[in-house]
Amino acid sequence: MFLPPSNTGEYVCLQDINLFVNPDCQELSTQGAKGRYIKLVSDTPDSEAVKVCLCEDNYQGWLPLSSLKFLQPADENYQKETVFREYISQKISAIIDFCLQAHQVSNYYLWGGTVAPNYDCSGLMQSAFASEGIWLPRDSYQQEDFCQKITREKLEKGDLIFFGVKKVTHVALYLGDNRYIHSSGKDMGNNGIGINELSNDLDQVSRNYYQELWSYGRVIQSL
Repeated sequence: MFLPPSNTGEYVCLQDINLFVNPDCQELSTQGAKGRYIKLVSDTPDSEAVKVCLCEDNYQGWLPLSSLKFLQPADENYQKETVFREYISQKISAIIDFCLQAHQVSNYYLWGGTVAPNYDCSGLMQSAFASEGIWLPRDSYQQEDFCQKITREKLEKGDLIFFGVKKVTHVALYLGDNRYIHSSGKDMGNNGIGINELSNDLDQVSRNYYQELWSYGRVIQSL
């Protein structure tokens, strides 16, 4: 496996990369945007991939060996900088703008997507907050665990809304006025980024998700 040695043990992505669920690299797990930090979980490849971990959220996946050329040794280790609610509150407008701008670009729902233009639900949330230096966990159920639980009556712009049946499987960003923005799939959603309402008597997508409302959460700190 050819990879330049790194004195820090970490690497920086020179361009967006794909990580996969298994070493056969058939199912996308997540993506690493250009500039993200990454480290090897194992020095020994399995088939045509090696297991790695994204440093910002500790998310693991399989990186194709063909993508190793897109990694550059990091001069310094990733420096975690935790921010708290006061800072986050000041960034809510920018986070909402990130999602609204992503909505304006042609896109489709991509399972595992965290880089523009195609996102999955939690990938859009993570990328929107990360654009303002606020790191969230990767998956929707992890984001639900990470947030401070609130009631619907306490919902404010920038809070997260979680959906699911037996567990959390979907997340959206609250825009105010009973509306939320999210990236949703083909079967019951928009097949991409759309705006829907917390209502059981409007459009079909809104009805679909209203029937699976799970909880509401507020981001009070970053990872």
